[in-house]
Amino acid sequence: MDLAGGTIQRIATLLSNAFLVMLILVFVLAEASVFPEKFRAVLGKGGRDLGRFNKITGEVLEYLVIKTLVSLATGITIGLWAWIMGLDFPILLGLIGFVLNYVPTIGSILAAIPAVLLAMIQFGGFTPVLVAAGYGGINLVFGNLLEPQLLGRRLGLSTLVVILSLLFWAWVWGPVGALLAVPLTMVVKIMLENTQDLRWVAILLDKDAPPALEAGPADVDMDEGI
Repeated sequence: MDLAGGTIQRIATLLSNAFLVMLILVFVLAEASVFPEKFRAVLGKGGRDLGRFNKITGEVLEYLVIKTLVSLATGITIGLWAWIMGLDFPILLGLIGFVLNYVPTIGSILAAIPAVLLAMIQFGGFTPVLVAAGYGGINLVFGNLLEPQLLGRRLGLSTLVVILSLLFWAWVWGPVGALLAVPLTMVVKIMLENTQDLRWVAILLDKDAPPALEAGPADVDMDEGI
């Protein structure tokens, strides 16, 4: 009874958080048509920086579309691999792979755990190793080869940032926040990248260090003075 009560309570919390997120999304979409006029009023008649907001919106949309398509392809491939290996619930395993693919690095590991445990229970022997190898190959193709080519290096996040964002958004919105943690953090990073004064924060959030910058005029003058 305690287990059933705890499960029902967690499901109710998940549904309430999901309803809250969807409610906020509805109000955001309802206000979306008014945002351009508000930005023009804030920026003045010239609207010099309005193109920056359009650029941010375009990059966020591009990220979400590409990430969703790659995650969908990953989930379908995982489901097919589970079906080929004879595992139970291949559709559920594919759905788990699709959802957790939004979480880089950690998501692929978490998605493989249920399949490997299920293979140990069903078959044992060498089958769990084959299942884990299949997950590793799928993650290598989609996560390390295809996705970086489509998104580009600059849309990567540090592993530490991913973990901290998961903890923060899970604390704010529970399990729903954990699923949305990386997309929300990517939105913030894209906005920071397009803001000159705060671009250094985006560099700290990035997965890799930026290429070395060429010495500017001030650096040249300083070197000549020395």
